Amino acid sequence: MDQQTEIELQAAAFRRLQKHLMEDRTDVQNIDMMNLAGFCRNCLSRWYQEAANEKGIEMGKSEAREIFYGMTMDDWKANYQTDASPEKQAAFEVAFKENVTDKS
Repeated sequence: MDQQTEIELQAAAFRRLQKHLMEDRTDVQNIDMMNLAGFCRNCLSRWYQEAANEKGIEMGKSEAREIFYGMTMDDWKANYQTDASPEKQAAFEVAFKENVTDKS
């Protein structure tokens, strides 16, 4: 497979993941994703932002989240986010520390 085709397939897979999380599975909470997989929608939007910034494209956290979520973070929270139990919040603290916090 040539490099361009591989890039196009990777981009298509990413778009499908984005659609799945944005439209098909809005019931899946970010905290559950982070606790189980070590990443969530916010991580994906951060990675998108970081890739844009590496290419010299100015993009902030809010803009990247809106691109990834298809709406503002406030709108997403109002429409889809549910309260998390203290147990889930405690597990999140561990998952965030292990997967997101700068380890350098």
